[in-house]
Amino acid sequence: MKKFFVLAVLACASLCIAETQTWQIDPNHTASQFSVRHLGISTVRGQFMKTTGTVMYDPADVSKTQMDVTIDASSVDTRVQMRDNDLRSPHFLEVEKYPTITFRSKKTESAGQGKLKVTGDLTIHGVTKEVVLDVDGPSAPTPAMGGIRMGAEATTKINRKDFGVNGAPGVVGDDIQITLDVELTRPAK
Repeated sequence: MKKFFVLAVLACASLCIAETQTWQIDPNHTASQFSVRHLGISTVRGQFMKTTGTVMYDPADVSKTQMDVTIDASSVDTRVQMRDNDLRSPHFLEVEKYPTITFRSKKTESAGQGKLKVTGDLTIHGVTKEVVLDVDGPSAPTPAMGGIRMGAEATTKINRKDFGVNGAPGVVGDDIQITLDVELTRPAK
């Protein structure tokens, strides 16, 4: 009987570990960053200060992973107020008309030990295009701050003109490098 009880506990534990888990993006510990060439001579870096979303993750079957991320486009910050205002204007992001940038995953696959490729729809400036995020992680879940936390870094490169963001040709480069440093949280069970 004791042996049966131990086996039942182990079986339950393995099922609990292998189930799909819902994680929330912690906006206070997440950075949505970008970089772009300026005049072809230097790189300007910026970030969006408000990122939210949900990740469904099954450590036993990463193909079940789903991401739904929303970035507040008006929260752009390049450390230069005049440039940030221009980025919010109709020259670039047109945040009055298109207040959010979103990513919705469609497919996730393993890309080696501790790496994923996540294919999904990125919407910027009202235009949706399929992109692939190269993901390092997620890290091992860690008990912290009254819950469980894990993190990941995702990168991709886009051409801004593919999304109808055409302002300042020749001044601002077309290729945008995007990096998301995400910390995820869920309640401890």
